[in-house]
Amino acid sequence: MILGRQICGNWDDVSRYEWLVTNGLGGYASGTVALANTRRYHGFLMASLAPPVERTLLVAKIELSVDYQGQRVDLTANEFVGGSVSPQGFLHLESFAVQSAIPTWRYAIGDALLQAQIFMAPGANTTYLRLELLRASQPMSVSLKPFAIYRDYHSHSRGTHPYGLESDGAVCRIQAPAPARGFRLMLSEGLFTAEPAWYWNFWHREEAERGLDALEDLWVPGFFSADLQTQQPLFLTATCEAAAPADGAEVLDALVAKARRQLSALPKTAPKWIRALTLAADQFVVKRGDATEGVSLIAGYPWFADWGRDTMISLPGLATALGRYDIAAGILKTYAAFVNGGMLPNRFPDGSGGAPPEYNTADATLWMFHALDDYLHARRDADLVQQLLPTLISIIHAHADGTRYGIHVDPADGLLCAGEAGTQLTWMDAKHGDTVFTPRMGKPVEINALWLNALDVTARLTSRTKNIVEKHFCETLLAQARAGFARFWNAQKNCLYDVIDIDGAGHDDRVRPNQIFAVSLPYCALNNEQMRAVVDCVGRDLLTSYGLRSLSPKENGYIGRYHGDARQRDSAYHMGTSWAWLLGSYVRAHFQVYGNARFAQSLLDPIAQHVDSACMGSISEIFDGDAPHTARGCFAQAWSVAEILRSWLLLERSISTS
Repeated sequence: MILGRQICGNWDDVSRYEWLVTNGLGGYASGTVALANTRRYHGFLMASLAPPVERTLLVAKIELSVDYQGQRVDLTANEFVGGSVSPQGFLHLESFAVQSAIPTWRYAIGDALLQAQIFMAPGANTTYLRLELLRASQPMSVSLKPFAIYRDYHSHSRGTHPYGLESDGAVCRIQAPAPARGFRLMLSEGLFTAEPAWYWNFWHREEAERGLDALEDLWVPGFFSADLQTQQPLFLTATCEAAAPADGAEVLDALVAKARRQLSALPKTAPKWIRALTLAADQFVVKRGDATEGVSLIAGYPWFADWGRDTMISLPGLATALGRYDIAAGILKTYAAFVNGGMLPNRFPDGSGGAPPEYNTADATLWMFHALDDYLHARRDADLVQQLLPTLISIIHAHADGTRYGIHVDPADGLLCAGEAGTQLTWMDAKHGDTVFTPRMGKPVEINALWLNALDVTARLTSRTKNIVEKHFCETLLAQARAGFARFWNAQKNCLYDVIDIDGAGHDDRVRPNQIFAVSLPYCALNNEQMRAVVDCVGRDLLTSYGLRSLSPKENGYIGRYHGDARQRDSAYHMGTSWAWLLGSYVRAHFQVYGNARFAQSLLDPIAQHVDSACMGSISEIFDGDAPHTARGCFAQAWSVAEILRSWLLLERSISTS
């Protein structure tokens, strides 16, 4: 989609559209189409100093102004405390588009047309701004003013911290107080003029809306200046890498060629929004640690790191479904190495201090079985099976015997119990202070649907490898758990309980989306009538244009808007907020029950509109449960992109072969 004057020239509109580019390390650049930062997480160079974490803002933005035909024109924007917006360069913005995953601005200044593009070098904390004068009747002078800072991306900077500055020709070097890493900016042609100064009270409106501190001060070391001729591009580069940065033109050519290769694997019928999501999928793939083959997935931009649950849910859609089998296998091997006590990490600390991973999850480990099974259906890989099967078997035994947080098999019915006071082990994990909003202690429905699938996967793999003892062990557990799963049926509401045996007795009969996994996962313990009833219930009470509500509006406690301070937002997170990633499971379950691939695929159509809004080319984390279902949370979420993309491709392939 191309944004034209009607959006680009309106502050309220253009400041709401966002863009994102990444470097495969966890670092990124992002901002608004207006080139004003409205979040603390926006920045021109957000480096990942300990991939994929320790994200540190080094260059907040680049202010761009031009002199043309005797007129000076500012092309970027800032919002300051009190609501003043200055300058208002968006008034000259003729169009904005994301082309081959490259954000592209075109500014009209008189008879001239100036194009700006921002991108990053893969595998390096290096960001480029490319300027090209597409048409003009005379040369144009440009001035580029970098706004620098050195801070953790979750914080704000205030005050006059001392920064060291060195410059030489078209290069400036900046050093924040020790032990900060130095960084530098350089222009491919031109001159840097040192003119250090502080600028005060930038206003980040998105942080204010979230009930957080919204003020920031930024430091300017000086400015770059150069003359532009038509079709002679100019590159501004910002980097904290010790080595000389790669040539900007070569990096851009390589990125465009990579995008072309990725898109060539899609069906020819793939619409533009699916093509955009295919390119967005690569933004979440990152390196983990110093290991050459260590691969992981960022859960969401701008503020999440790589999480075990999100990674395993996202892996099939971001890697396997797109034929990126090396990435899929690499992720599975990376995470298998972190299994401890029969559990996969839920979260790695967002820093380089050596803190151990957090294992507070009942489902991340079980999602790994599904991710592996999905991969093996797409690609035979005996070596990977041989490498991972001992880990899978150890996980099954650990769950059967009991592991952290009360996770264990109940010998009475074979179902998996999970939870202790003060913990939140399922994906519905909102917690504020000591308050756990959805503890779901007992036997959650999706945990047991995943447990059945994990047992089935391991039974099949042990059969394939002729491990008779472990095959019998898994099949025995599976038979008992399958019979026990019948206890989830709620005959009164004609759907599944969300949690049974809460405190050893009661059941939670609130209508939630977790029951959909009992149908969408490959192994299903329900009969056909029950499967259809679950799909019908979820579609009737939970389905929105952009996802599934986390709680039916008919239930007590439903919250239809996700807004306010941290406590208000956390309390609404799983009490009605609509989640895009759940839509994937719903449409696959609908197809499984009704067999109409075109109908199921049409349920994804509204996402096409969303892909052209919010963060252009991606899908947000969550949406309000109430209409108009405003996008909230992370503006680019891995499992949102993964599950929509995976489901569309699965259904499209079914249509093409029918």
